[in-house]
Amino acid sequence: ADMLPKEEYRRGDLDRSGQVQRPADVHKAGAVTAGDLMTAPAITLTSDATLAHAARVMARNRVKRLPVVDPDGALKGIVSRSDLLKVFLRDDADIAEEVQREIVLGLFGTHAEAVRVEVHDGVVTFGGRVHDTALVPLAALLARAVEGVVDVQCVLTGPPRHPDLDPDLPDPQRAAPA
Repeated sequence: ADMLPKEEYRRGDLDRSGQVQRPADVHKAGAVTAGDLMTAPAITLTSDATLAHAARVMARNRVKRLPVVDPDGALKGIVSRSDLLKVFLRDDADIAEEVQREIVLGLFGTHAEAVRVEVHDGVVTFGGRVHDTALVPLAALLARAVEGVVDVQCVLTGPPRHPDLDPDLPDPQRAAPA
């Protein structure tokens, strides 16, 4: 993309008003080396960045690719806009089936039927009641790793509280007389 200003201004193309739109484009138009042409400083992501964050960074900075770096800044790979778009190509029903089979059944076992999995446009929503709420963050983490998932929302709750164990809850047997 940074090569385009070089080609445009080499031919003398200007915007409608006859003015250069961005000063950086003028500088890049005279580029001779990769260092002259590159976007600097490099706009990068870490490998734990969400796909939604990657898309926002690309849009905000008007770039089509982002280097992915480790905590020391070493290059691990590249994520492109086309990589991000591919995740939207997976059918929601397929994602829901995989999340239910691989994550919900594995984590919640015999209580899995109490957990609902809904997927809309790649966004997984967990709903229902679970006995072990400590597993909820793990379920979200595992779901984010499923191909095609772009975000995860958890509206899971723990087991119902019992009035004998929680004095702040009303006791249905001691309800006000009718």
